[in-house]
Formats: sequence, C-alpha cells, structure tokens
Amino acid sequence: MHAEFWQRRWARGEIGFHASEVNPYLQRYWATLGLPEQARVLLPLCGKSLDMVWLLGQGYRVVGVELAQAAVEAFFSEHALEPQISQQGELTLYRAGALEIYCGDFFALSAEQLGECVALYDRAALIALPPEMRRRYVAHLNELLPVGCQGLLVTLVYDQALMNGPPFAVEADEVQDLLASAWKIEPVESSDVLDDNWKFVERGLKRLQEQVYRLRKG
Repeated sequence: MHAEFWQRRWARGEIGFHASEVNPYLQRYWATLGLPEQARVLLPLCGKSLDMVWLLGQGYRVVGVELAQAAVEAFFSEHALEPQISQQGELTLYRAGALEIYCGDFFALSAEQLGECVALYDRAALIALPPEMRRRYVAHLNELLPVGCQGLLVTLVYDQALMNGPPFAVEADEVQDLLASAWKIEPVESSDVLDDNWKFVERGLKRLQEQVYRLRKG
C-alpha cells in the first residue's frame, strides 16, 4: 500500500494486524532451517512484532525494516531499549545490541546496508502488499539476499472477492509464480484459522487459511 496508508494506521492506533503473541509457526519451524549461531535475519515490514524479540532470544541477529516511525519507536519503548540512531541514506537506522531496525521505505534498503544476511522471515510483508507491488517486493528481496539464504513465509488464503486487503490473499500458485525462479519452495503447513479471527467472519469470509512455506534461495 502507499506510505500514507500505513502512516495513518499507526498514527490512529489501527493496528489489528499486530499480533500480541509470538507467531506459532515461527516457533514450530524456525529450528528446521538449521541456521548457524548468530545468523543475521531479515524481517521486512516488521512493525513492532514480538517475533523479533523471540529471534533475538534464540541468539540470532535481527534486521527489521519498517515504514512507520511510530511503530519503530513503540517497539524500543515497549521493550525498554535505548537505540543508537543514525541516518543511513534515505533510511534511519535504530540499533540496540543484536537488533537493527531501518525506518523508511523497504525499497530504499541496499544490499550493502543489509550486510551478510542468510535468513528471511516474512509473516506480514507479502500479504500487506497489493498485487502490483508483490512482484517488485520479491525482485528486491532477490537483490538483497544471497544464494543459500533460507527462510519462512506465512501467507493468507481467502476469497478476495469478499474482502479487500490488506491483508491480501496470496494463493499457492501465486507464491510459486513469484518465487520459483529464484527460490526452492516447500509447503510445510496449511491451517484453517477462521474460527480464531472473528473480524474476518464479520467481514463475510467463509474460509481463511494460513499457509506456511520453507524457502531456500538458489
């Protein structure tokens, strides 16, 4: 979506997309990637996700990218962290220990700024973007991340005719279309979560699936 959309959502506190618990798929499948200790993990469109805290607790180095300054500042405040702040080109870098969050446009992040990053975790980025931006997003990931990079991708599947995103529905065939040229894609779980998401029931959905993929580049 356009930058103004997300800035307004955070400014108004309209952040129903923010999960109040660590993602269970992350906890269930992350270890299966077999990543080295202290591996550097990219979380695009990270918000103030608690998943970053979990990954840090597992000994990884975390690099988040978030458009909304309010989200970045809320994360550091809520976890009593005092970041070092510096300007890095078009982006503002907040750093505390093994955590870095770049505030600004994800597409402005360069491979040089990201550094040697061998892992990707996307729970809310791909499904936050409309169709015309999803291909651009994947192309930028391909530029940023090296061959051998591994990760987890979580998507939603529902009847898009019944509800406008975000979050958007991303069907399995679109995941293949977007990623298969550069990534090995392994579906690992598909769960019916409609009963746990009444706001989607109220918007008329009859089906809501979360789909989890294990990824490896190259």
